[in-house]
Amino acid sequence: MEEERLQMSESFLLAALLAIVGGFLDAYSYLLRGHVFANAQTGNIVLLGVYLQKGNMQKAVYYFIPILAFAFGVILVEIIKRMFKEEQKLHWRQRIVFLEFVFIAVVGFIPLGRMDVIANVLISFVCAMQVETFRRVHGHPFASTMCTGNLRSGTESFVQYWQTGDKTLWNKGFHYYGVITFFIFGAVIGGFLTKSFHQESIWLCSGLLLIAFFMMIKEYRR
Repeated sequence: MEEERLQMSESFLLAALLAIVGGFLDAYSYLLRGHVFANAQTGNIVLLGVYLQKGNMQKAVYYFIPILAFAFGVILVEIIKRMFKEEQKLHWRQRIVFLEFVFIAVVGFIPLGRMDVIANVLISFVCAMQVETFRRVHGHPFASTMCTGNLRSGTESFVQYWQTGDKTLWNKGFHYYGVITFFIFGAVIGGFLTKSFHQESIWLCSGLLLIAFFMMIKEYRR
């Protein structure tokens, strides 16, 4: 089967799991941590510009910090990739997933309120690591922490399928829209759990990342 021939890092199963984490984290950071978008930084960049125009430097810095954290997350992934690319005992992607697990677990211990900025830094850091590490599903570029690119690519694939009848384009579009669906599912779960479990609700993401880690360990050893 095609799914079995793929690396786990490019499988739809892992992409769906990471998309749930991505949707949850966006809902969590927005609902509980000061209306910050920790995944896709476009919203934060827009708000940074708005508050710069207003001369509100405190608010501008507030939105600049997660942007900076996101950039450093990408840098860390590239460093780890270079250091451990030839490592045989543990794949560099597995190291990234385990780091994500640790950072997200720490966020669950951070109280709501004045320390939200620290939580948002860690979440943005994790999201950058995730989007930089896992770039493909079934060989096609995708993102597990944002939806704009997936929506464009999925819709484009469906239109091309209707024009050509090529079944591979239908499957490609289905994978993109599937990832979007799981992202929405993660946001829905985040909306429910944050009401009852507050900052600790993020530990669900830690659990999912740990599952992803062991899924990759199992494949790597095999």
